[in-house]
Amino acid sequence: MIAALAWLWRWIVRHEADVRHRWAGLAAHPRVTALRTRFAHQIAFLQARLSPAEFLGLDLTIGAIILIGASWIFGGIAEDVVTGDPLTVVDRKIAVWLHLHSTPALTEAMKFISLLASWPVVMGICLFMALYFVRKRSRYRLLALMLTIPAGMLLTGMLKYAFHRSRPVWDDPILMIGSFGFPSGHAMAATLLYGFLAAFGVRKVQAWRWRVLALLAAGLLIVLIGFSRLYLGVHYLSDVLAGMAAGSAWLALCLTAVGTLRRHRAIILNDHGD
Repeated sequence: MIAALAWLWRWIVRHEADVRHRWAGLAAHPRVTALRTRFAHQIAFLQARLSPAEFLGLDLTIGAIILIGASWIFGGIAEDVVTGDPLTVVDRKIAVWLHLHSTPALTEAMKFISLLASWPVVMGICLFMALYFVRKRSRYRLLALMLTIPAGMLLTGMLKYAFHRSRPVWDDPILMIGSFGFPSGHAMAATLLYGFLAAFGVRKVQAWRWRVLALLAAGLLIVLIGFSRLYLGVHYLSDVLAGMAAGSAWLALCLTAVGTLRRHRAIILNDHGD
């Protein structure tokens, strides 16, 4: 997976100019030009929704798509878990297979990876970022951070108690955890924390290659942490997928809401300034 992501990153970086050139050539094609002329009003509406400069532009559009999609996925998984649909059968098969094929060396590696989304690590990184935002006087980013991670962790606990799903039970468990398992708190925390860091990195850096690297690295960490919870036998697959979906929905909601608030207040200040 690491090798595949590294290759993908290098390919995107090396072929950025070629991709842009091909896109420009496609846009200049006579048939495409005719369609753009015919549907000029509709295209203008879409461009406004996809423009970073517009108040209801790209950020809100992407946020709404992620929020709706992730919420729909979480709802589907939750329905399968509650009704005992075939997904729960797959859960048990994967859990048993991983438990039977565990090895001491891989177990230690998975424990370390799982630690990257533990409560102390997540809150420690969150506190460090909060102090950084306070120093930079970046109040909107601080607000987004507080809503995303601490509030998101509270949401995780509420969801666990709402569904009351037990964790896998083993005669020889690798880890012993007494709380409920759905959704996975580690998977949701990883999605919130590293998703927020990736979004911050994309905003902070301008180089295309580093933006792509930030997104790929965050995605890899989230997947590895989710897999570590499966391997350690403390969650089912549906727990992990639901945690990622719920984390993505909450992350999109918080970032989109704070970003919309910031742009709205900027418009009001500009109007008063005029």
